Amino acid sequence: MATCPECDAEIEVDEFDVDKGDQLSCPECGSNLEVVGLTPIELDIALDDDEDDDDDDADEKEDAEDEDEDEDEKEDEDLEE
Repeated sequence: MATCPECDAEIEVDEFDVDKGDQLSCPECGSNLEVVGLTPIELDIALDDDEDDDDDDADEKEDAEDEDEDEDEKEDEDLEE
């Protein structure tokens, strides 16, 4: 038995059928949960893949902006010469 960290509902989880990192949803509140511990089974709210993708997109955009700034600086230096 495990407890939902969101709504405190008891969730029946077979410890032999899950591994650390597995995801499931709470039948009471519908929260996406991740198995973070096995003995005893511990659940935590899982990060949505969309949130991870948004973070990755933001990092990629920032890297691209940094590259553009570097190129602009090089062009300015070339023009000064």
